[in-house]
Amino acid sequence: MYQTKTVDIDGSPMQVLLFAPEGAGPFPGLVVAQHIPIAHEGLEKDPFTIDIGERLAKAGFAAAIPFIFHWWPPEEDRMVKRDNFRDDNLVKDLDAAHGLLADMDGIDAGRIGIVGHCWGGRAAWLGACRNPNYKAAAVMYGGRVKLGMGEGAEPPISLAGNITCPVLGIFGNDDKNPTPEDVDDYEAALQQAGVEYSFHRYDGAGHGFQDFCDDDRYRQEQSDDAWAKQLAFFETHLM
Repeated sequence: MYQTKTVDIDGSPMQVLLFAPEGAGPFPGLVVAQHIPIAHEGLEKDPFTIDIGERLAKAGFAAAIPFIFHWWPPEEDRMVKRDNFRDDNLVKDLDAAHGLLADMDGIDAGRIGIVGHCWGGRAAWLGACRNPNYKAAAVMYGGRVKLGMGEGAEPPISLAGNITCPVLGIFGNDDKNPTPEDVDDYEAALQQAGVEYSFHRYDGAGHGFQDFCDDDRYRQEQSDDAWAKQLAFFETHLM
């Protein structure tokens, strides 16, 4: 079960799904950045997104999942949203979700991390660069980290020196965005910045390999192992 909240971001209403473990807490929390396949549908229509929130709550983490494509009408084409995406708006959305989570009863505001898959993986990287309050960040096959989005936006990879928390990276070696070479660059940026990180790369897996809604991409064995590593990472750094 989850709650639905709406927050105003510069005059644009943004839906946020809130998941919480059973009990009184205080619990650690996670801002969950969505993947792009549901940019035109909304969060509640995607079983994968709901499953993420439920898994995290079952494991003892509260979760806030903001709908980061609220800046456009729902019927607008997904590719229009992708091509006109703005990192400055994304930071506002993620910060609002962080604040909403931090203010929830039973949440420890000092133990909040960020995670995202696909488009959300890039968002998680950028969020960790722009908000020093995160205590852990997980980038699940996030592409376009080497690309700034919006006029004057810096590529998130160039902001690695701003990251103040440990980073987990999960990637498929058959992915085309990010490619294994891109992941090498991510790793080099974190190393140069002195950021604590742990990367895991899976053979036989491409982009979106954890999304069980996509039969062509889903790889259960690799997905299960990646989930175990993700939860262990957050237990280490947030529990």
